[in-house]
Amino acid sequence: MRLSRRLISFALAALLAGAALPALAKSWAELTPVQQEALSPLSSEWDTLPPKKQRYYLDLARSYPSLTPEKKQRMHDRLAYWSKLTPEQREEARRKYRAFKKVPPATREEVKKMVKEQEARKAASSPAATQPDPSKH
Repeated sequence: MRLSRRLISFALAALLAGAALPALAKSWAELTPVQQEALSPLSSEWDTLPPKKQRYYLDLARSYPSLTPEKKQRMHDRLAYWSKLTPEQREEARRKYRAFKKVPPATREEVKKMVKEQEARKAASSPAATQPDPSKH
């Protein structure tokens, strides 16, 4: 009988703890202005995110006030990009990241440099970069 009460108490505590998890989710309106600014790329989907994801992003937002303007923009760009990926694309990105981290640091730096050069060439050859600005005439 003693064991049964313990099991019931344990099961009840587990159920109550599990029931409390959804209460940890916050609506967009409940976020502070700083949190809303930091997580603005996620504003349209925030209320549909699971509590675990919300907590992850809220932890990320804690460092936002101390970031430089450039790093704030980078954070926004990455959040916007990541939020548009499908689950399959996110998993592929994670797989590539894990593989990249296994590459020796010197080689990683060479790859980063090569990618930046390719992006610069691509940006320079884009139609927007080659078209004259009509407002300057």
